[in-house]
Amino acid sequence: MLKSGIDQDALANMFAEATARQGEALRKAVGEATLKALQGRELTLDNIRSVLKTVTRSASEGAARSSLPLPDVEGLLSQALAGMDAALLKAVEAHRRALEQFIAHGVDVRDRQLKSALDNLEQMEDMFFATVGKAARSAAEPLQGPWGKALDALKQSGSGTGAQAQAVEQMLAQTQASMREGRKAGLKAAQAMLEGYSTLVSGVLIGMSEGLAPIAQREAPTAAKPSASSARRRTTR
Repeated sequence: MLKSGIDQDALANMFAEATARQGEALRKAVGEATLKALQGRELTLDNIRSVLKTVTRSASEGAARSSLPLPDVEGLLSQALAGMDAALLKAVEAHRRALEQFIAHGVDVRDRQLKSALDNLEQMEDMFFATVGKAARSAAEPLQGPWGKALDALKQSGSGTGAQAQAVEQMLAQTQASMREGRKAGLKAAQAMLEGYSTLVSGVLIGMSEGLAPIAQREAPTAAKPSASSARRRTTR
């Protein structure tokens, strides 16, 4: 059965038939299924929540049919959490790249839509734990204990999703601050030039005058010398 873009039956069968040594294969399968489902929809919290709920229920259904002892089942469920966490890491990275593009084009992180996107990143880990926890509580009674232990262990160590989301927020804030400082330095330099503009123009004008003076002198008409006859007339009068 397909739900949220996930083949629930195939995923459940993997958990039902998995051995204790196949945890890594399960982690990869869960990660790939989760990521594929996320890629087929808008990355809103509601859509991510729906995908996580479907994956958790599929894992629970399959684990309930497993012949493994509960400690081994707990190990498989831990791998399911790791797979979902790996897929969410990709979602966080997608957010980072999109937000970087907006910031590079001068959009402020305080802009309403960008602020909403950052708020979603902040909530990603809490939403992850809450969604899986709620779905796990609806599982068969024997599985609630293993699910609870697996979730508690991940909460204590911290998910990669939460750490990456925090890193993205810090990086974006630093990027925008750096860009803002760069623009500020440019404005200060321009302002300094503007304040000395009159002096600059005077210097240019002086240079122009000094360069033009010899030309003016060379091009100035010379006074005609008096002829010899005119000179004699003036002296005989």
